[in-house]
Amino acid sequence: MSAFATDRYKCIEELLEEDEKIYVSQVAEKLDVTPETIRKDLAFLERENRLTRVHGGAVKYVPPVQEPLFRQKMNVRLEEKRLIGRLASRYVQNGDTIMLDVGTTTYQLANTLAGLQRLTIVTNSLAAAEVINKNLEAKIFDGKLVMLGGMSNPQQKSVAGTLTNQMLRHFQFDKVFLSCGGFTEHDIYDYDLEESLVSENVLKQGRETFLLVDSSKLDQTSFCRFGSANELDYVVCDAPMPREWQKNKKLKLKKWISP
Repeated sequence: MSAFATDRYKCIEELLEEDEKIYVSQVAEKLDVTPETIRKDLAFLERENRLTRVHGGAVKYVPPVQEPLFRQKMNVRLEEKRLIGRLASRYVQNGDTIMLDVGTTTYQLANTLAGLQRLTIVTNSLAAAEVINKNLEAKIFDGKLVMLGGMSNPQQKSVAGTLTNQMLRHFQFDKVFLSCGGFTEHDIYDYDLEESLVSENVLKQGRETFLLVDSSKLDQTSFCRFGSANELDYVVCDAPMPREWQKNKKLKLKKWISP
């Protein structure tokens, strides 16, 4: 570690003492270095638990918290999640076989599907399965539901574990729709280890992969990394791609879908 880097770290922490949030561009200008250098500094300091990175910069260190209950998450940023669900539903076509993983945003996609024919939906979300089954019964769309087996998590209304992953091996999906706990320009994260292992396997089994993520999760990390951003084809979000990410030539998404 160079003395110059040490000086930058000290300055960054001093700036955080003065302001609730610091921004990459402002710190780079103040220290006369590139924004990429500051992003690397913030990443190092976050690994040291000396700050928490957020979209565009950093705040004081925030200790990791346990994942909120599903019913608590349901009403957080509800309108944004409904918007994301509607945007994602435009990419589901008649005859598709799709996979929905666990999450309150993928739940909104399940709740939005209508007017489709011969749709096959596979899921490990108990909440999504409930609304899909109700809508099939009401003939809001035509198709069938496959519920993955495994160990249930009542707090998250999910199913995961060894049996879930064994069942997944038998499927090939036209499209998979994933949620997450955090998303950076490099990686995808979630809270729960078992659910993350399911999502990791699902990523490998879709002809097209969609990440449904609201903008509060951009530049955030959580307990488990389950995939690379470059394993995704599409990101569906309530906000445009961050300007800094657009400069990353290694990010190979087909499309960032936003309003």
